[in-house]
Amino acid sequence: MQSSTVRQADTDADIRRVYPVMAELRTHIKSADEFLARVRRQQAGSGWRLIYVEDAGAPVAAAGFRISEWLAWGKALYVDDLICLESHRGQGFAEALMAWMEDLARKEGCAQFHLDSGTHRLAAHRFYHRLKLGITSFHFQKNL
Repeated sequence: MQSSTVRQADTDADIRRVYPVMAELRTHIKSADEFLARVRRQQAGSGWRLIYVEDAGAPVAAAGFRISEWLAWGKALYVDDLICLESHRGQGFAEALMAWMEDLARKEGCAQFHLDSGTHRLAAHRFYHRLKLGITSFHFQKNL
């Protein structure tokens, strides 16, 4: 596994730098400006955080997450977004982000670690299984 320093994107410039990575997962977000506005709303509304790792001075993997409390789970870290550029997969970048978040969850007293993954993302599912995450529920949705 590649040794990667996990950084939190706090400044507008950092958030904009992460946009090209997140755009691979969240294709509906059409610009760095829109991404920045969404990030700032989520940070203000739910304590959402954005972390990333770099290779050769550029972000190559990113994760968005929040720590909150749910009746069903207690205090938990929920991963909203996790993506690594296709060109950098299999090099340990996403695994570094996952390990960092899991460590933070323990330090923050979380009882659980959660994420949802699209049913079509089979390679991601294999990755999550390798990291010992289990499938524990179905996620239902309805477009409004």
